[in-house]
Amino acid sequence: MESTARLSDGGQARIVFQPEGKRGVFPVGTTIMDAAREVGVDIETICGGKLTCGKCQVIIEGGMENLSPVTEDEQRLLDKKKAGKNYRLACVTKFYGDVVVYVPEESRGGEQIILKEGVELSVEMDPAVKKYYLELEKPHLKDDLGDFERVLNALKKDYGIEGVDIDYQVLRKMPDVLRDNDWKVTVSIWDDKEIVDIEGGYTAEEVYGLAVDIGTTTVVGYLTDLRTGEVLAVDSMMNPQVTYGEDVMSRITFAMQEPDGLDKLNDKIINGLNKILEKACQQANISPTKVSEVTIVGNTGMHHIFMKINPKHIAMAPYVPALHQSHDVKARDLGLNIAEGSYVHVLPIEAGWVGADNVAVLIATEPYKQDEMQLIIDIGTNGEIVLGNKERMMSCSAAAGPALEGAHIKHGMRAATGAIEKIRIDPETYESTYNTIGNAPPRGICGSGIIDAVAEMFRAGIVKKNGRFNLDLDTPRVRETDGIPEYVIAWANETSTGHDIVMTQKDIREVQLAKGAMSAGAHILMNEMGVDKVDRVIVAGAFGNYIDKLSALIIGLVPEVPLDRIDSVGNAAGVGARIALISRKKRKEANEIARRVEHIKLAVHPDFEKEFTRAMFFPHMEKKRYQNFDEIIRSR
Repeated sequence: MESTARLSDGGQARIVFQPEGKRGVFPVGTTIMDAAREVGVDIETICGGKLTCGKCQVIIEGGMENLSPVTEDEQRLLDKKKAGKNYRLACVTKFYGDVVVYVPEESRGGEQIILKEGVELSVEMDPAVKKYYLELEKPHLKDDLGDFERVLNALKKDYGIEGVDIDYQVLRKMPDVLRDNDWKVTVSIWDDKEIVDIEGGYTAEEVYGLAVDIGTTTVVGYLTDLRTGEVLAVDSMMNPQVTYGEDVMSRITFAMQEPDGLDKLNDKIINGLNKILEKACQQANISPTKVSEVTIVGNTGMHHIFMKINPKHIAMAPYVPALHQSHDVKARDLGLNIAEGSYVHVLPIEAGWVGADNVAVLIATEPYKQDEMQLIIDIGTNGEIVLGNKERMMSCSAAAGPALEGAHIKHGMRAATGAIEKIRIDPETYESTYNTIGNAPPRGICGSGIIDAVAEMFRAGIVKKNGRFNLDLDTPRVRETDGIPEYVIAWANETSTGHDIVMTQKDIREVQLAKGAMSAGAHILMNEMGVDKVDRVIVAGAFGNYIDKLSALIIGLVPEVPLDRIDSVGNAAGVGARIALISRKKRKEANEIARRVEHIKLAVHPDFEKEFTRAMFFPHMEKKRYQNFDEIIRSR
């Protein structure tokens, strides 16, 4: 590593930035920050050289004698940050000779590592909303420039920002905020175009956003620091629209048939989001008015209802949405209680019922950058499936229904304390063992447990290939109640409800319908793509992390691949919403990818009925689809 420096001649000085090794020659008297920008080294800067944040500290490894003296203000901030003796602030430190500078991790901008349930993705931090601290000259009789123009001049002088407009409501409050705070304010600028908020004093380090995944069943919000990408708080709830229907088509029917149906559905989700916003902000100890932007993903139905767009046209052929591209709308127009003038960014729709949530999954998993053929299955009430690689991408939507999430199952429940999440059945004794969430007495079965139960019942011979019960087994756990076959997973004396927890013939049928739709969609995409197998399966969805891979293979929920090539990525739609919140580049990528993916309409596909019927069997009617199934089922 270079550690020496020399005095330069001819009014030029050389600077080297470590650890990247980037370097350049500049006129003497250039600040370290300006040189860093020129050579492409991203150093954190929030206050714009106002000596209020101290975020741009760097370590001088050579040439300390060639720097401008440390001022009292700079020393005050360095002391506050407990910096070492070789630390300086890049924004104000000038170099008059050659220097070598090391940029420590805490001072670097640029890439932020996002952990998404076991998969890492490197994302360049570039949120749409950025804050800038300003100290303005006070107006007087000889300087009566307007307040807004005064702010514009300061933005240009301090940050080189030009050509921005201002939100009307922010403009209205600007005169009072400026005068009440001695002309020292922080402005929030959205997409380099518009001032969307103004606050008194220095608040440039307080930049927050909320990323939301509006699922048909569950709504999740991620409160995020827009400077670092860190998730500060997470809050979720059952979608409050469920009172008008468990599935999205029921809700659309309600919107179509009731005069104020759409208003009621929209009010439910907006009120729900405001509750999520409030609770997440309480966890992080900030005010909801400090949230500067919201990103939204959801299936096409949820997308339209959230934006209060009549959804009836997406329920009828040719299933055309109101728009495909992303859209930005004022939060106050939607009724969301965030910062004054702020926007909501709604991600694009691929086509028909492959919505913004699937686009979010794509930008989180990036199959369009891979050589291998990947199949992505986002398991939910409305399941989206994507197949492809960097050469070609195809997608479809399968109406799986809520069975795999616990609805329509006799003892199905959401993943909460007491839910059976893992089940094993002895194929000789037919006795069951299980794990519950929180190790509490069982009170129902959640999604991962439902898939386990069906897989184990099939593996043990309790359920046949066609889904029907084998009633000839010598075990009290297999029985008929009111003429309906069922298997007892937990006896009444083991449960918190005082009732046996069972899987019935009807439950098995519900799972067959859901997995049949998903499997048929996957195999139709494979046929259209002209491939007999895939290289990797990525399972997404609210409980994607908890599904047992082998159980998913046994029932035929996913195509046959080696177990180590099945990846669970959890709520990748939520991750994609967070990525869009912190990266404008990813927003652009989302619009481009949404238009690249070829959409297959399963409802009118000539092979769907045939593929669906075959996929109703465990794991599939056609053995060629699961050539190594005997080996798979023995591996448990």
